Amino acid sequence: MTTVLIKKATIIDKNSSFHNQTVDIKIENGIIIEIAKNIASENNIEVIEKENLHVSQGWFDSSVSFGEPGYEDRETIANGLQVAAKSGFTAIALQPNSFPVIDNQSQVKFVLDKAKNQATTLFPIGALTKNSEGTDLAELFDMKNAGAIAFGDYNKAIQDANIQKIALQYVQDFNGLVISFCQDYSLKGKGIVNEGIASTKLGLKGIPALAEELHIARNLFLLEYTGGKLHIPTISTQKSIQLIKEAKAKGLQVTCSVSVHHLVLNEEILSGFDSRYKVTPPLRDEVTRKALIEAVINGTIDCITSDHNPLDIEHKKLEFDLAKDGTIGLESAFGALLTVLPLEVVIEKLTAAKKIFEIEENKIEINTKAELSFFNPDGEEIFTKENILSKSKNSAFLQQKTKGKVYGIYNNKKLIINN
Repeated sequence: MTTVLIKKATIIDKNSSFHNQTVDIKIENGIIIEIAKNIASENNIEVIEKENLHVSQGWFDSSVSFGEPGYEDRETIANGLQVAAKSGFTAIALQPNSFPVIDNQSQVKFVLDKAKNQATTLFPIGALTKNSEGTDLAELFDMKNAGAIAFGDYNKAIQDANIQKIALQYVQDFNGLVISFCQDYSLKGKGIVNEGIASTKLGLKGIPALAEELHIARNLFLLEYTGGKLHIPTISTQKSIQLIKEAKAKGLQVTCSVSVHHLVLNEEILSGFDSRYKVTPPLRDEVTRKALIEAVINGTIDCITSDHNPLDIEHKKLEFDLAKDGTIGLESAFGALLTVLPLEVVIEKLTAAKKIFEIEENKIEINTKAELSFFNPDGEEIFTKENILSKSKNSAFLQQKTKGKVYGIYNNKKLIINN
């Protein structure tokens, strides 16, 4: 398919001269060749017409786990990228938590090879330490050359301050980005939920907010000492917001993300001991959830991630304290976010991570690469099993209200539209 005509699409792209205009968009060989009020359709053109069609720059998810290699029963790269495309994402950053861990250039090349010829582009994150064990730095420079866009151990915090320091110093030689999940394990102990009234009521061991905050404070001190660039994923406490805000005011190159589930859900949902809500970091209280939303709106939190983490039923459908942490999130991300944030903020925060990870941003203009997400921001539905496209079904959003509808994407000269 070479030519696609998108009819009556409202463009949501603050960087585009067509922002908030309803227009037709003509794409030829992956390039936007015309944007106008009415473009006539010709033979051999695929025409896309959808109810209340909106279009934005392609969305990028900065934290996605699949499984392959090693855990293909959870998710394969091919199906995972199809899920991402149908969920509106034109690009994803793949976490290194496969088996083996993506900690060398051959593993980076393997996942890139598996992701060829897909509509959604895969960008690998290399592990920061060998086997993500936190003791020795992995082959960072080699992985960068092979195509890794950043380095971090997924949901594992570097406990050794010196390793963290050396990593921040080392990657500066090639303008690398360090991703540091923050949690002090000695303070976390055997905790599995947020420490507070809910954990006491439920009789579950709590993880204090301090476990995250102390680690963030340490890493920001190290960043101030070393220089370089640091990305702190999935922050979840009020003090974390404050610490990052202060670090940015000092001029430190620090960015952060928050997960969709921390913006939409709170710890009160744990009352039924349903392990689908067991995530890392844990769901916090309602006051904190509102503070995270405020930090998204005021710009302290740079981007939003689905933190998509498929897990097989054997590891998830267990007693709460035995179940693995994690929820799938690609399919529900857009619809769940619209229940708590305005549309323009949602679009901005689903595209903002491109700048952080230095990925090309394709604004919606004539003669630019067509990398587009299609959606309808109106309407409501309940998220059910029928909405899940992933191989794994561990969604924290089952039976939750969502807003709007994702129609699909156009990227890499490929059109993916949901039925």
